[in-house]
Amino acid sequence: MRFRIKKCPECGRYTLKETCPICGAKTKVAHPPRFSPEDPYGEYRRRLKREQLGIAGRD
Repeated sequence: MRFRIKKCPECGRYTLKETCPICGAKTKVAHPPRFSPEDPYGEYRRRLKREQLGIAGRD
């Protein structure tokens, strides 16, 4: 079984648990997603990010 370190978005502490033992908030994985040059959904993810930020992109 692989354990991934997680980070609490509320207090910033690191843990291996699903919830923060200090504040009780739900934790998130602290690692970024793995990079792949053949990312089939990369274009859609970048387009969504540009739309959310209001940046004009190459369409």
